[in-house]
Amino acid sequence: MPHQTSNSSDDLIAELLRSRTVLPTLQTLRHLPVNFQQAPLQAIAGVNRIRPHVLLCCGMSERSQTLNLESRAIAPRETLYTPFHLDRLVDGLTMTQISHDAGRFVCNYLYYAMLRYVRDQHLDLPCLFIHVPILTEANRWAILNDFQKILHRVCHSQPLVDFPDESRYLQNLDLSPNRRYVDVALDSHAS
Repeated sequence: MPHQTSNSSDDLIAELLRSRTVLPTLQTLRHLPVNFQQAPLQAIAGVNRIRPHVLLCCGMSERSQTLNLESRAIAPRETLYTPFHLDRLVDGLTMTQISHDAGRFVCNYLYYAMLRYVRDQHLDLPCLFIHVPILTEANRWAILNDFQKILHRVCHSQPLVDFPDESRYLQNLDLSPNRRYVDVALDSHAS
């Protein structure tokens, strides 16, 4: 939008990448277009190229004051849900809440497209959409702190997801002692 000087989801990822606590295997796909057709196509291409173990999509929410972990994406005839146990992800976080409304714009559509792609391709790839509020000097570090905790939780705490066959999912994770993190791909765009 003309009044938006930046995209808070991309601002958050940029802050995360500048921090010294970033996950060594974190890979990002940034600046997806705010376009119903192009955003999912580019995100799916990124998933196929990166082959992450966890997919976190991020988008901006001007109305929110906190990080919103979206429980579902809604299409005209179908609702798809994240496999993450969101109550465990938000436990103890001060600037994060669970949301059941990803909106009716590109964020919701991208989330739905990614959940559908994961399902239709039979991928053991947990997917979550996180709406990021406008970052200010007052909230920036608290939001970043919560986001880093969420990343740590999705990468280290099992089981945080429900799959039809969780044992198959866990077998696909590289949990060898020499590797401390699973790959995470972050997609960001404005909503």
